Amino acid sequence: MSVIEVKHLSKTFQQKDLKVDALSDINLSIEKGDIYGIIGMSGAGKSTLVRCLNFLERPSDGQVLIDGQDLGALDEKQLRAQRMKIAMIFQNFNLLMQKNAVDNIIFPLQIQGKPRKEARQRAKELLETVGLADKAKSYPSQLSGGQQQRVAIARALACDPSILLCDEATSALDPQTTESILNLLKEINEKMGITIVIITHQMSVIQKICNRVAIIENGHLVEHGNVVDIFNHPKSRAARELILRDATGGGTASFGENAQVDEIREGQKLRIVYSANSAFEPVIANMILQFGHPVNILRANTKNVGGVAKGDMLLQLPDDRELRFKMEDYLKEKGLEIEEVDDDE
Repeated sequence: MSVIEVKHLSKTFQQKDLKVDALSDINLSIEKGDIYGIIGMSGAGKSTLVRCLNFLERPSDGQVLIDGQDLGALDEKQLRAQRMKIAMIFQNFNLLMQKNAVDNIIFPLQIQGKPRKEARQRAKELLETVGLADKAKSYPSQLSGGQQQRVAIARALACDPSILLCDEATSALDPQTTESILNLLKEINEKMGITIVIITHQMSVIQKICNRVAIIENGHLVEHGNVVDIFNHPKSRAARELILRDATGGGTASFGENAQVDEIREGQKLRIVYSANSAFEPVIANMILQFGHPVNILRANTKNVGGVAKGDMLLQLPDDRELRFKMEDYLKEKGLEIEEVDDDE
């Protein structure tokens, strides 16, 4: 069942005499219970897209349907009511600095008209949910970045939303804190059944908790689908670049962060994908022994992709075409998925 449907959505900004097409003909369907990732380089249009999902940005064309309701057909009062179902958290937390943690969470409940006592009880429950029961009276300036984001998550959950939008919610955090926030979001998704949409430029975030992903490039949707499927068989140039540039070993590289692949310009390159079942077999070593010819391992990485142990390796094969084909056949016989990598990717 689709909770969010995006149909032929476009967004154009007019800046004096300049027209900027931020999004062009985007079509997406997000199912109930998904943790759906939207990834792209800076300026790709992903943050504009997430703001269109709750009509903080009104699309220039197309539709956004939430539980079948076209947001464009609602008046302002109806739209405000619909937005109560769609919570949002941001990179910079957006907490009220003059209010302590519990009062930050109470604030949206007060706007909703909840009695103070009931709102305070709900806020304390949510602080416990996010692991900050002992920080109720702490002000944002007294909290770490990760703790502030946990308060922001608790505040977003205060009005019992069915959808949680996360716009670069972990970009300002260190890797260890990012891991803990992602684990919290996954727990919220599983226990509360909340559909989560994550906007990010970090592939590691997608791999860690998302089950489906859309890749945005220059305002266009270039690929979308199951995270594991796209990891195994990327079809778009943007998806292949994202995967190939993830060369740090921990899966935390984002677009453009690592130039290692760019420096590899010569020779036939082959990307192989292996699963937990094949990761422990010395396939490459055995291949070298069988054919009596070395190969270059340009990059190798193992990671968790959508809850599945996956790895990939970038090889430089011999120039001998017949020998190269024999090696490719050998790898296929061993159950590995392979694809050739062009020099311009």
